[in-house]
Amino acid sequence: MRRLFLSITLCASLLCANAQRTDYRVVPLPQRIEYVKGEPFVMSRNTVITYDAQNDKMKRNALFLAEYVAKAAKLNLAVADKSRKEGGEIRLVIDPEIPSAEGYRISVGKKLIIVAGKTSAGVFYGIQTIRKSLPVQSSGEQVVMPAVKISDSPRFGYRGMMLDCSRHFFPVEFVKRYIDLIALHNMNVFHWHLSDDQGWRIEIKSHPQLAQISSKRSGTVIGHNSMVDDSTAHGGIYTQNEVREIVEYARERNITVIPEIDMPGHMLAVLAAYPELGCTGGPYEVGHKWGVYTDVLCLGNEKIYPFLQDIIDELIELFPAKYIHIGGDETPTQKWTKCSRCTKLAREQGINVEDLQSYFTNRIEQYVNSKGKSIIGWDEILGGNLNPSATIMSWRGTEPGEKAALAGHDVIMSPVSHAYFDFYQTKETGSEPKAIGGFLPVQKVYEFNPVSETFSESAKKHILGVQANLWTEYIPYTTQAEYMVLPRMAALCEVQWTAPEMKNFDDFNKRALRLSNLYDCYGYQYARHLWKEKQISTSGVW
Repeated sequence: MRRLFLSITLCASLLCANAQRTDYRVVPLPQRIEYVKGEPFVMSRNTVITYDAQNDKMKRNALFLAEYVAKAAKLNLAVADKSRKEGGEIRLVIDPEIPSAEGYRISVGKKLIIVAGKTSAGVFYGIQTIRKSLPVQSSGEQVVMPAVKISDSPRFGYRGMMLDCSRHFFPVEFVKRYIDLIALHNMNVFHWHLSDDQGWRIEIKSHPQLAQISSKRSGTVIGHNSMVDDSTAHGGIYTQNEVREIVEYARERNITVIPEIDMPGHMLAVLAAYPELGCTGGPYEVGHKWGVYTDVLCLGNEKIYPFLQDIIDELIELFPAKYIHIGGDETPTQKWTKCSRCTKLAREQGINVEDLQSYFTNRIEQYVNSKGKSIIGWDEILGGNLNPSATIMSWRGTEPGEKAALAGHDVIMSPVSHAYFDFYQTKETGSEPKAIGGFLPVQKVYEFNPVSETFSESAKKHILGVQANLWTEYIPYTTQAEYMVLPRMAALCEVQWTAPEMKNFDDFNKRALRLSNLYDCYGYQYARHLWKEKQISTSGVW
């Protein structure tokens, strides 16, 4: 009997010796990882994931975990709605004692792993940590998970990524793939840029010409605003059914979709379909070039307000998010100064024509507020008597964000210096896909501190979080879009999630290298400048 016991113990030890091990030091780095005494959990094909049968969100979480384990570790785990008495179990539970709504705890013992969250969202982030801790393997070997206690919660409640689908239209399947990347990096907001001078991208049933005319341009400038045009039609529209599908896809992954319709500037595509809404009456054409056009909405034309209200009404029906992003950036005033209707409105309001945007923003905000929603705008909307309920997205540095916070506005930090992922990732641009310009390496993203020590305590309380943006003037391909955001999203997510005192770029670099194995597993395109062992030259040899 003793020989049999020793034999079984030896066999188990050999199995563990051959199995690969998890590494809990993932990206973003959890707040607390405490290794404890006890035998490890051995994940195998006999492991079962269990959840509360009364909670549909927890069932969805269990299915996500099973999907992730199958993809990375090649182990197909069963999912059940009740605990089992024998064999290894990963139990997903709600624990109201966890302080943070998105916080989680993981406890790993010999027979049981518990992933607990205050909410199902917290459990989801615990699952992401389990997912990223697993070795990427092809053989489906057992995985040894050392005994541990992990407790974690995010630094910021708003953790966003933006995708510009106006300049170049991306198919629904890629938008979902982009949302998957947001989930992988523990982010919870997808900011969807749906309109600009170069194209309108969402079906509005009350104004069908937006889909018929505004969504199509007859050509695109070649290079950096050269005089040469490709004369190739480009366009695309997301139907309302497709929008609902994407919003639901994001919701299942605890991601809120915030739509942006830029106004009153960046509206050339709209004017192409509805020229009566501009100061000159046109004719207008959907933009071929990049940059800022001087043709904007005529703020003295009363027709623009019910038009925009129709659009807002349909957005509210499609997007359950608290916010509607109204843009508000880069709005030239030249046409207003020469427009009799705009100058008349300015006189009536007792303001300069150049200040009409503040009148416009307040009027739009009042309508959005009347529908139970709030606005977000780029930091240009700060001018004038802006209602404190407006949230500011600070892109021209952090100073506008601090100013807004001191004035009582909530703020999302998204400065061009650290959060514009359309910039090059290296100074050696010869072998890089074309970008708008600039240079934003991973390390600079990682070093960003959205809440400076110089901010007052009252200002700090208004910083909701951080977002990075992918503008797509020079990004026509889905693979290029992935390349531009990765691995900068990994650096960004530690800015969003991890306490500043825990951050160390050299340590992050090692953990991000491990994360890149998961990028490989999913077939993501990503920049490899951080890791010589991952680099591939154009000739195939380094």
